[in-house]
Amino acid sequence: MPGISKSTFQFLKELKDNNNREWFTENKKRYEAAKAEFEVFIDALIAKIVEFDPTIGHHKAKDCVFRIYRDVRFSKDKSPYKTHFGAHVTAAAKRSEIHTRAGYYIHLEPGGSMLAGGAYLPEKDWLKSIRQEIDYNGAELHKILDSKDFKSTFGQIEGESLKTTPKGYDADHPEIALLRQKSFLATHKPSDSQVVADGFLDHAAKVFKVLHPFDEFLNKSKE
Repeated sequence: MPGISKSTFQFLKELKDNNNREWFTENKKRYEAAKAEFEVFIDALIAKIVEFDPTIGHHKAKDCVFRIYRDVRFSKDKSPYKTHFGAHVTAAAKRSEIHTRAGYYIHLEPGGSMLAGGAYLPEKDWLKSIRQEIDYNGAELHKILDSKDFKSTFGQIEGESLKTTPKGYDADHPEIALLRQKSFLATHKPSDSQVVADGFLDHAAKVFKVLHPFDEFLNKSKE
């Protein structure tokens, strides 16, 4: 069963301590091996997600894995490389559209791995639609968020929220806390030992299966 090896995590640890082009060039073969392992893992994970969410079945790892090279043009931090491997799988047809749908995000980094999903700062029209869906079907969202599996896996949703009342809604609206959200994020943080364990593929698939109804609710608002 595909998995994440300790050698991949060791590479990422060393990259964090040696984030420069000279070291990276010297260790390029290690990077290529770690990247190939991650892509095999993502392809296997996509196959498992398709069992409960066929909308993402058109994707392969190459469509979803992020580049390790950082865009430093507008950043004070000029470190040339990311110190993690990341992939975002959604129903969007193009890589450029991945943030237009709620999906499945995996971030592997020593001491900071996560399995997450939802909507991160959705664009104006999508945010408006999500709020409308909450207004109409708040009970459905609460059923998802209050379920035993969701709470034990993710706890509460996260994300920035307005301090004021969103336009079109009253301050005493029964769902005002959810309506104030600007992002709707669910995050599960596996330990390093979980990530490199033999059963991590199944664990990630289980986490994302619990996430699926939450993503479905957010994506339904676009229909």
